[in-house]
Amino acid sequence: MHIYCKNISYEAFMQTITQHILTDQMDYQDTVVLNCQIRYPQLNASCNQEAIQAINQYYVTQANEKARYCRSVLYPQAAEEANYSRVRNFPFFPYEFNISYVVTYNQDCIFSLFSEQYTFTGGAHGSTLRTSETWDAKSGRKMTLSDFYQNNPSYIQDIQNWIQFEIAERLKANPGTYFDSYQELLRNSFHPENFYLTPGGIVIYYQQYDIAPYSSGIPEFLLPFDADTSNV
Repeated sequence: MHIYCKNISYEAFMQTITQHILTDQMDYQDTVVLNCQIRYPQLNASCNQEAIQAINQYYVTQANEKARYCRSVLYPQAAEEANYSRVRNFPFFPYEFNISYVVTYNQDCIFSLFSEQYTFTGGAHGSTLRTSETWDAKSGRKMTLSDFYQNNPSYIQDIQNWIQFEIAERLKANPGTYFDSYQELLRNSFHPENFYLTPGGIVIYYQQYDIAPYSSGIPEFLLPFDADTSNV
């Protein structure tokens, strides 16, 4: 496993985020069976050094855990399938495991980003899982969606109604891009941790297949900071 530090930074108010990479290529009987690449951020800011160190350690730990997953779980599976394919003279396509991230907000000691974990283990296509974090770098606390709706106890219901309205509008222009039962699915599959900040507002997202077919990707819904979702 190798680690690289790239000069990719996002700057604002003495805040920078630098990309680090763990990468590994695993062979079985002289055949590449698994490629693993894990990108993760490291923060540098004048907010609160103790908090910054804790946040950085969070991502280092996450990256190391994913690297162990590659070695202990995916590699044995890939090696077994490669051997099975070789014995039966079937084509084998190496497994892929890639994690990337996008910084979406970086102002006034607030950092927000999402990471996407892409896994390919054969078949027509791989799968992508998105996660996200929003940090208060002054305290080191991971922020929650409720932090932005402290005066609205029904914020989840209001957001779900907003999303339902947005989907209905999208379906008018692009029929079939969401499942027919989207009204029920968007509520059953709603997870308050699935959000991130942008300069324009809060983005709520769903995983692949939660409310829409694979071809629709990961559905996203932008709620402007000044939006009144209670009126939808």
